[in-house]
Amino acid sequence: MTVRTQILRIFDQEDINFLLTNRIPRRLATQFIGWFSRIEQPLVRDISIAIWRLFSDLDLSEAKKTEFTSLHDCFIRELKDGARPIDRAADIVVSPCDAIVGACGAIAGTELYQAKGFPYTLQDLLCDPDLVEAHRNGRYVTLRLTASMYHRFHAPHDGRLRRAIYVSGDTWNVNPIALKRVERLFCKNERAVLPLTLTAGGQAVTLVAVAAILVAGIRLRCVEGPLRRDGVGCSVIACSSEFRKGDELGWFEHGSTIIVFAPDGFTLCDNVREGTILRVGQPLMRMV
Repeated sequence: MTVRTQILRIFDQEDINFLLTNRIPRRLATQFIGWFSRIEQPLVRDISIAIWRLFSDLDLSEAKKTEFTSLHDCFIRELKDGARPIDRAADIVVSPCDAIVGACGAIAGTELYQAKGFPYTLQDLLCDPDLVEAHRNGRYVTLRLTASMYHRFHAPHDGRLRRAIYVSGDTWNVNPIALKRVERLFCKNERAVLPLTLTAGGQAVTLVAVAAILVAGIRLRCVEGPLRRDGVGCSVIACSSEFRKGDELGWFEHGSTIIVFAPDGFTLCDNVREGTILRVGQPLMRMV
């Protein structure tokens, strides 16, 4: 048994995983990793990426660049042109990111699930009454990005974005172990709510980008600089962005979760089931 296998087996034990990834000073750890990952020193960069490769399935063969200035530069890498074919069918909403499908399905009024037996509400997550009504009895898909995945997210369909809602919060881990232990976890973490209006029929599709420990950094193409991290509660950020299906909307500074919401009448595509791995541009939902 290799050292890597032994360490991964330890991390697979739920109590130890939860303790090591949550019962630490989460904000302090996140700030430290944010600083450390940006060190542009070749030895630090090379050792950091080598350790990352050792304990993950990191694949850089699709990256646009072959050399990175820092660990952070590798985290937020772009992909080669054409690496993610986009389903162009007019009635298909595509996955905005590479991810593992978590909880998904129909929203019961305004209640949905982060994991079996752990409900939360649209009101607590979205912080906007109009969006709550737009997605009442609608559909949702939780998309979890692992640390080694591509960290940029893209437009699920043609549309526009006129505002972003930034919600300050905590940095709990968002892995399945934490989702089974921390109630209303997504509603506690830092997040950006992105209300998209689709060009075709004016339907509302909302992306909620949820930050997590060692991440807590969400960037949008239409907003200069990182989203605000200080303060308490919700703040609305004006922006103006027209986009085509597959266009880049932003990125996480590491990896986290995106929850996609659509109105009543939308249906999940047959390939969308809990545990399925999706890539940017693959079918996610079918429009009314």
